[in-house]
Amino acid sequence: MDLSEKFASVKARASAGLDSINAAANDSQEQLKQRIDEAQVQADLAKKDVSTKAAEVSERAESKWAQLKADAANRTDDVKARIENRRAEHDAKVAEEDAEWAEADAADAIDYARWCVDNAALAVLDAVDARAYANAAAGAAKS
Repeated sequence: MDLSEKFASVKARASAGLDSINAAANDSQEQLKQRIDEAQVQADLAKKDVSTKAAEVSERAESKWAQLKADAANRTDDVKARIENRRAEHDAKVAEEDAEWAEADAADAIDYARWCVDNAALAVLDAVDARAYANAAAGAAKS
């Protein structure tokens, strides 16, 4: 998969996430639980993929991005734990505070995702520039 395709996959994932969020507004508790379970499976798969890639990159010690991805993937465990703990809570005040905290956490995650997308675009442009420079240098060397 080339860099353009990888970047396009981010857009597709964001679109699918938005569709899921919009649909969840009308879900019953059981449907919402099922939607969360499905999202957790996807997050676990992504975490596994990131962990594998991070291990490969750590051998090369070339990418800080891989470490950022691994750190972000590990946050999934925190979210899963909060969801499980929430099911055990019955106090309305605690539930309200938990909802406010979860909403703030979600807003921070969205801000982080936006930052990641902006930085991914910059990294892709850097890669395109580096490839163009390498091609020009190779052409000049042949002349």
